[in-house]
Amino acid sequence: MNIREFFPLYEVARDPARCVKCKLCVRECANEVHAFNEKLGVLTADDSKCVNCQRCVAVCPTRALKIVRTDNTYKVNANWTGDAMREVYQQAQTGGVLLASMGNPQPGPIYWDKLLLNASQVTNPPIDPLREPMETRVFLGKKPGSILRGPDGKLIPNQTPQLALRKPILFSAMSYGSISYNAHAALARAAQELGIYYNTGEGGLHEDFYAYGDNTIVQVASGRFGVHTDYLSTGAAIEIKMGQGAKPGIGGHLPGIKVGPDISKTRMIPEGTDAISPAPHHDIYSIEDLRQLVFSLKEATGYRKPIIVKVAAVHNVAAIASGIARSGADIIAIDGWRGGTGAAPARIRDNVGIPIELALAAVDTRLREEGIRDEVSLIVGGSIRSSADLVKAIALGADAVYIGTAALLAMGCHLCRSCQQGKCNWGIATQRPDLVARLDPDEAARRLINLVTAWDHELQEIMGGMGINAVEALRGNRLMLRGLGLTEAELRVLGVKHAGE
Repeated sequence: MNIREFFPLYEVARDPARCVKCKLCVRECANEVHAFNEKLGVLTADDSKCVNCQRCVAVCPTRALKIVRTDNTYKVNANWTGDAMREVYQQAQTGGVLLASMGNPQPGPIYWDKLLLNASQVTNPPIDPLREPMETRVFLGKKPGSILRGPDGKLIPNQTPQLALRKPILFSAMSYGSISYNAHAALARAAQELGIYYNTGEGGLHEDFYAYGDNTIVQVASGRFGVHTDYLSTGAAIEIKMGQGAKPGIGGHLPGIKVGPDISKTRMIPEGTDAISPAPHHDIYSIEDLRQLVFSLKEATGYRKPIIVKVAAVHNVAAIASGIARSGADIIAIDGWRGGTGAAPARIRDNVGIPIELALAAVDTRLREEGIRDEVSLIVGGSIRSSADLVKAIALGADAVYIGTAALLAMGCHLCRSCQQGKCNWGIATQRPDLVARLDPDEAARRLINLVTAWDHELQEIMGGMGINAVEALRGNRLMLRGLGLTEAELRVLGVKHAGE
């Protein structure tokens, strides 16, 4: 007897009065949910294959389709929820690790939503950004502790290499392989137009994108995929990836099915083989080892590029950041537990790490207390969803933010969280040529430019309302923040007062 333990999470609702049987849904669904029964002349749907990517809904010319959450439920149990039971059944069948993608979707505190911003009133009047200059440019890198002058009184340059951003936003690391060629092209073009940077991730850099080197951060991860002299020399900065928010403490995995000819060449691995990066860098087991790699990369590039060290937000992240600041790194990137990923074990994605808000506040406080805050710049990521989150991150101590999921959404992602399957119907998290072609890189770049431009306008408006005319004056200015509904411990770690105080 065939017993079905899994009832589909989603159901395809088709309105027969509107459906004209154009079969567009059949052609557009990479998951093969829709089919046309020639004998009966009807369209059918295999709900078990639906991931709710909304592609069929978006392309249906008569709006005959919608995807609904199934109303079939297991017996109510506050402890053994339907999701928990379903996952046990799945592992009992397969004996495998549950894989998931994108960020942590589980309920949990979102501290951005519990922080309120201050506004100027009488004694410190607001600033009108339409009529007065507002400075949103930032420079990332170590800042000199003193001004040097020669015998003739002229300034002696003592500035270390910096990343100059017109806006305090960067596109976070997404590797070629985890996302498509067209998605990478869109990120590169948008970064160049906006005067910001995008990060290659650990997949190397396709030779077509070397032209965007001035707006590219190249990454060196534990697998060293695609790392060579030309790659390091092309980027404007080099990022050493020690960890990421979605999977702290483990490495990466790109399935061999995604490793076609171009990715094989770019990553310098055999075609069709899994690209597995180990959890640790096998040459880094201490801050001293990290320092050696930092200066090896600086030496290899003539001390012309800032070095970033990226870590996941974990319990002792403040102490880790203190060590990184002393390792010679110019910038620290911290990724919180809601950060996105192409694929990660679901248990690790949902249970390991801490929120980026708490990690950022703890790191900024520690570096200030030790008097080394200006030794490094801080970039943070892990579910920055809006310009309000951006402003709050800067007020907590960030110099700039990484955006990943927001950038994918701008390109058309519908957050169906099935990137690991490689069947992205929107042409983003896939390597299938027919699906990749669905993403127009020029249109995607335009939408990315629109998003960041809109956030920059809102940033200026919010700063103006605070009576602040430069990002530098907002950085770490926690007097501009108040907490709402937070515990004493949370307020203490965040370093903010409760609303009304």
